[in-house]
Amino acid sequence: MREVQGYPLPLGVQISKDRVNFSIAVPADKDCQLLLYRTGRKKPCRQFDMKPMIGEVRCIALEDIQPGDYEYNYLINKEVVTDPYVKAIAGKERWGVKKELSEHEIRGRLQMSDYDWEGDHTLQIPYHQVIAYSLHIRGFTRHPSSKVKAKGTFQGVIEKLEYLKDLGINQIHCMPVYEFEECQIYRNYWGYGAGSYFAPKSAYSADGDGARGLKDMVKACHRSGIEVVLEMPFCTAADKMMMLECLRYYVMEYHIDGFILNPFVVSMESVHADPFLKNTKIMEHELGFQTVMRRFLKGDEGMIHDVIYWLKHHSKEQGIFNYITDQNGFTLNDLVSYDAKHNEENGEHNQDGPDYNYSWNCGAEGPSRKKAVMELRNHQIFNAYFLLFLAQGTPCMLAGDEFGNSQKGNNNVYCQDNPIGWTDWRGLEKKKELHDFVKELIAFRKSHPILTPERELQGIDLSCCGVPDVSYHGEEAWQIPGEVSSRQLGVYYSGAQTKSEDCYVAYNMHWLPHHFAIPTIGKNVEWYLVMTTKDGVLCEAKKLENQKDVLLEERSVAILVGRRIEEKKSRSEKKSIHTAKTQNVNKIEKRQGAEELCKEEQPAREGKV
Repeated sequence: MREVQGYPLPLGVQISKDRVNFSIAVPADKDCQLLLYRTGRKKPCRQFDMKPMIGEVRCIALEDIQPGDYEYNYLINKEVVTDPYVKAIAGKERWGVKKELSEHEIRGRLQMSDYDWEGDHTLQIPYHQVIAYSLHIRGFTRHPSSKVKAKGTFQGVIEKLEYLKDLGINQIHCMPVYEFEECQIYRNYWGYGAGSYFAPKSAYSADGDGARGLKDMVKACHRSGIEVVLEMPFCTAADKMMMLECLRYYVMEYHIDGFILNPFVVSMESVHADPFLKNTKIMEHELGFQTVMRRFLKGDEGMIHDVIYWLKHHSKEQGIFNYITDQNGFTLNDLVSYDAKHNEENGEHNQDGPDYNYSWNCGAEGPSRKKAVMELRNHQIFNAYFLLFLAQGTPCMLAGDEFGNSQKGNNNVYCQDNPIGWTDWRGLEKKKELHDFVKELIAFRKSHPILTPERELQGIDLSCCGVPDVSYHGEEAWQIPGEVSSRQLGVYYSGAQTKSEDCYVAYNMHWLPHHFAIPTIGKNVEWYLVMTTKDGVLCEAKKLENQKDVLLEERSVAILVGRRIEEKKSRSEKKSIHTAKTQNVNKIEKRQGAEELCKEEQPAREGKV
């Protein structure tokens, strides 16, 4: 190989037809050398001095080099350092195996971009049509009950795509997928903190090739109509320019559909202003929906006005999504099973994790055999899903919540690379009723455009039909509950503008039954009950005998749809016409049969004469 003058930008490694360029920013008062290794070797075979060229940037280029034959690191003031812009890592192919950078056991790969995307592209699913699902790449399929071949990997997620698609999911949120050090004093199972942000984690791929594994997963997800969103929680010490370059790289190289960022670390203004990221979903965690809905769910008073706000709030404008549970906190099963966190196994004397969870154990702490307790917990889980999927914003559910996954009361499983932190798929058989309920509710949301408007509903009559697009009610129609003690809310969605069925959702989070006066919206509409907390599944629409009010049991939700009488009569008329036609056909057939019989008997009659 031959050393020639390199170019300073872009930082990192750039591989072209005839050369490989190396560029890194190092303070001027420090020595810096490029270390080259033969692929798979732990001893450098070549070393090149790198002097400052412009500012603090150092660069060299090598010609007559086969990139696949070499790996690299930098030596800065006699300390072995990984390139901050490294695109792939060698030596970290196995999860949980401690490797020392100082011993040259971790090296940067000279990554080649030769992947066949087969025409793949980002999906650009509108915010209001997204149904998101948050998962941890390893934990999602690592449990033996996942029944996938490539457990704990990108390929394992691919094996579960049919399941996700059938459930109704069209976007997955992935916890960090870049190279991070999991072997710390406390295992870093989640992956937050410092890492090689440009390099997909090798241990997350069945064959040790993290870059190809991530690309395969993204391509397979897109084929299934599912977007891929990555959490990128850069540490505070990360270079600001590097963060933007990293996001651009994942969009360009991996066809990533969106990112979840920490606005306290990343300049969201800069990200939104970047022309390359204009069509990329840029989101952040927002606790407002979670806190309000958890408090409403367990029956706190004074929540009605906040609930109204979050039920109608649209996600796109702020780049947020709605969730009641996520990785940082209780699972949904644990939210209704524990009053307090139980993080003793983390080794921090239960001092870690959120102290305020707004949870309620429904009468017993942890696992219980009491029938009344378990029934109430199931109803509360159903209620939580009603609140999530009937709100206007983008819903996101936590992996495994749809079949009661539990972390045994641990609300901070950052170090639990074991069954506590993994998704236990045995719940899919044990709680099939819950899974089917979630699936039906997602389908109901998708089939009713009034629940997924492109823009936030205004609460005014935009279609000149005599009623607003959305209105709020209490036990009395057209009156928002004003009492602090009220835990009841009715929401009426007019389908006039979207030319769909009207919907009325009644929430009773009180521990007592309550009557709800149903809004009268014209002589040509009748209310039908389609789903309740008690039933737990989308039932055949049942016409309400009393069209003026409905009784809700304690801690329950009901969904009503308004059916036009004209449509019903039209169907009845069609049925009558069909019946008449059938009767006429029968008469004709009888007449023809009689005529045939007469023809057969005619010769006999003639003989007798």
